This record gives sequence, structure tokens and C-alpha cells, in this order.
Amino acid sequence: MSAENPGPASPTVEITEEASRSTLALNPLVGIRGEDLVENAGILFKAIMNEPKVATEQWLSFVGELGSIFSGKSERAPKPGDRRFSDPTWKDSLLHSSLLKAYLAWGETVNGLVDKTSLSDIDKARAHLITEILIDAVAPTNAIFTNPAAVRKFMDTGGQSLWHGLKNYLDDLTQNRGMPSMVDTSAFKVGENLAVTPGAVVLRNELLELIQYTPTTATVRNRPLLVTPPQINKYYALDLSPDKSMVRFLVESGIQTFAISWRNPTAAHRDWGLHSYVAAVDEAVDATREICGSDDISMMGSCSGGITSTAYFATLGNAATNKIKNLVLAVCLLDPNSAEESAFGCLMTPETMRAAKETSRLRGIVDGHDLARMFAWMRPNDLIWNYWVNNYLLGNQPPAFDILYWNADTTCLPAALHADYLDLYFSNPFVNAGKLTLNDKTVDMSKVKADSYVIAGVTDHITPWKGVYKTAQILGEGTTFVLSNSGHLQSLLNPPGNPKASFMIGPVKAEAPDAYLASAEKRKGSWWLDWRDWLHARSGEEVAAPASLGGARHPTLGAAPGTYVFD
Repeated sequence: MSAENPGPASPTVEITEEASRSTLALNPLVGIRGEDLVENAGILFKAIMNEPKVATEQWLSFVGELGSIFSGKSERAPKPGDRRFSDPTWKDSLLHSSLLKAYLAWGETVNGLVDKTSLSDIDKARAHLITEILIDAVAPTNAIFTNPAAVRKFMDTGGQSLWHGLKNYLDDLTQNRGMPSMVDTSAFKVGENLAVTPGAVVLRNELLELIQYTPTTATVRNRPLLVTPPQINKYYALDLSPDKSMVRFLVESGIQTFAISWRNPTAAHRDWGLHSYVAAVDEAVDATREICGSDDISMMGSCSGGITSTAYFATLGNAATNKIKNLVLAVCLLDPNSAEESAFGCLMTPETMRAAKETSRLRGIVDGHDLARMFAWMRPNDLIWNYWVNNYLLGNQPPAFDILYWNADTTCLPAALHADYLDLYFSNPFVNAGKLTLNDKTVDMSKVKADSYVIAGVTDHITPWKGVYKTAQILGEGTTFVLSNSGHLQSLLNPPGNPKASFMIGPVKAEAPDAYLASAEKRKGSWWLDWRDWLHARSGEEVAAPASLGGARHPTLGAAPGTYVFD
């Protein structure tokens, strides 16, 4: 398979689409640990032991449901859109149909047990995380003898599918830390078929490389745009394959585009905190202004990169407009209370936060691979069992998909930055002025003002759209808020031409998010086109495109995508 999406009937497309909706994708909620899940399992076990009557009632109810299933009276069916059971055998075969219904009944019984205990709401939510993992793990589709597609392929290939599956499994044990591979990494190479928009590194400091992209239009807008990515993934999410590269779109729209590529830290960089990244961003902003001969710039930040951008912006105080004219934030939560709506809200307690900080302090870093591994277990059907079936039971190779390649190309977080991000959940400095000081400057959102554009995804479970709407409210009424009909990363990778794309758009007001839904304008297509027009109106006059990159004090240091992206 190529990096292009295959036809809609392809099973490969199904698993890649499901997984790409659930990528680690710039996730700032970095306090998730295996120990937290073990603790949640203990909560569930204790509840069962302390309330045997509830457990007995649920068991008897399950036995009764089994009677209805085997007598043919049960109408139980999987939820719409559950692709695990799309094979016709699950309907046509009485044996498979009964097995499916029994599995669904058991899952409902287990979840019902949690709901009927006397656990607190927060402990019920945490127990449900464990039960969902357990229920997903024992699905009949995950075993070769009860997966009709796997049995059929075994027969059709004379057992070769099982042999290939075993080989894939052994390869993953030795090369992928025992996790099913999500992507065929041999299909991609950064700088060759990913991150290929022409440009050059024009600044390198200890924390970042600044990339200036080569204009492709005769004229460009005078005010440049600087993109600040998150620190937990490589920067090239916005410059994947050319057909979905936001950077390429911006350059072709006549926007002078710069992007930060963060260095992948090691334990030796454990003391790099938010103040370090803010200082590095300031150097990048000044270089961008000088190279373009512009007093100020537009700045874009996504997810935790948006937090970094906003923290920097807020430390500028009354002088902010001298450097930042426009601020664009994508899938970014500035109010940590909004994270309670996410799939991880119940894990973010003071105890788990303190334990996570201590773990990273001892190690010096948070390993991106470990974070991705834990995140996968929070979305096991999309990020584990999809690939367990595809790679091992069916004996297929994992798909070649650029988003999933990028998702696997994780980085680390230095301990100090990890701790600072976690502390934001307690101090909430973008709502509570004066709670955060960086480089002797206090964060106070009331003292800064910029034209703002905020993007969210309606199906985003990492940074829920209502929380991102609160981000827009923090930036001030009149901020343009866009709600894309997609998830966390897909809301950004939304190039024109996608027939399924649509979005809602309107100014932010003081009312609740639901009021926005009632008043916002609904549009077909990609929000990129509206954003382009928004930027054009705020990016100054058209001037002749520069004949070369960099400047006298910022000579080019090498071609894009630079060197830090390969660390």
C-alpha cells in the first residue's frame, strides 16, 4: 500500500482510519502511568469484594440473558459502527451470533456491576477504564479460532497466514517492545517523502531549529507566520506527505512560513522547563521578525505547543502587540478544568500528578515511547487489537500510512517541562493571573491582546472541543472559533478537496459552548480556505518574495527539515 489512502472498501483503510483518530497526537496529558491503571484495578476488585450482593445480582442477570440468547429470543447487537463484527458470519452463523451476543451481554454485565456499586463518581470512572480494557481484550475477534475472517484466511492460505502472523509477532517482541506494529516504517523517510517542503534552517539554539520555507509565489505577505509545535511529537505533523501538508498550503498561499523543530531531549536536559522553551521561542520570534523585516508576526501553536506559545505571548505583557499581531491556537486546552471531559480526566488527581512528576524527576525525561504505549491501552480497540488481528491473526503486514509513521516517531519530554505542564492543572495560570512567572515575567492574559483564531475537532477525545472553546473565550470575545467535523489530528490535517470535510465557524461570546452550536455558521469543505483569507487580511501588504532565505545575522545552516528532527 502507498501512503495515499486506498479505496473505501479496503480493510487496511478501516484500521488506519480508526487508529489515526486516536493518535498520541500532541497529547499534553502526560501524567498517565501503568501504576494508575493497576490502582484502578484495585478499586474495582475492592468494590466487588465489599459488595457481593451487587455482584451476585449482576451474575444472575447475565445467566438469565444467556438463556434468552440460546433460546433465540435475544435481539442484542453490537453498537453501530463497531467494525470488529462487520464480517457477515457474525450474523449468518448461529454459533457466531450466539457467541457475539453472549460477549456483549457479559460486557454489559461487567459495566453494570461498576455502575451499581457505591463507588464515588471519580472511582467509577476509573474502574470503567479497567473494565473497558478487559472487555475489549476478550472480544471473540481477538482469538484465531473465534474470528471467522482469520479462520477463513487460514484455510485459504493453507496455514501460511498463521505462519506470517507468528513471524510478525516475534518481530514485534524483539523490535517494538511487544506491541503490535501500527505502521510499515520502511515506506517512509523524513526528508524524502515526509517533511519535503523546501526550506532551510536559519537559526539553531540548544532547544530548537527554526526553519524558513522557500516561497513559491512571486509576492508574499509582509507579516510572517511562525508555527510552534508540541514537544512530545516531531514537528512535521503539519508537513506530512505533500497532499496533506499545511506548510505547503501556507507557502502556496503567499504566507511567509516559519516552523520550530524542537530538539529531542535526553536525561542530560532534565532541567529544561517551560521557562527554557519560552526563552527559545522568543529568540525564534526575533529571528523571524528580523529576517522578514517585520515589526511583528503571526504565531500558531497546536495542543501543548499552543500552551507554550500562549505562555510566551502572555509574558510579553503590554509589549505583546509589538511582537505578536495574530495568535492561532489549534486543539489546545488553556483551562485544565476542561480536561475533565476527556478520556483521561479521571486519572488527573493530585496523587497521580505528584507520582508522575517524581517518576520523571528520577529518570530525567518522560520517554515518548512509554507514553505512547500507555496511551494505546487507553484506546485498545483502535491502537492495539486492530493490529493484533491484522498483523497476527490474518498475517498481514501493518499498513503504510504517513500519520501513523509520524505518530510512532515520538520524542521525550525533559523532567522540568513535564513537571511544569502538570503544575498547570493546579495553578491554572491562564485563568488565574499571577500564578505563573517565567523568566521574571508574570503570565496575565488580561494584559495581552491579539486577533485570534482557534480550531477544535468535534470528535476529539484528547482535547474536547468544549474545552478548546474555553480557550477561545480566554483569548477574548470576538475570537474566531472553528469546529471541524473530525478528531484531534484530523482537525488540523484538513486540506481542501476532502468531500467529507465540513466545519462550523463563528465569533466566540460569553455564552456556553452549546449556544455557539446554535448560532455558528455551518460550511462544507476545509476550514483552511477560511483561515487563509483570515491570515491574508491580517498579514500586511504584498511584497516581492525574498530571493534567498535567512539574512545577514541568520545565514542558512542547512536544508529543511534540519538535523534535530532526526534525533
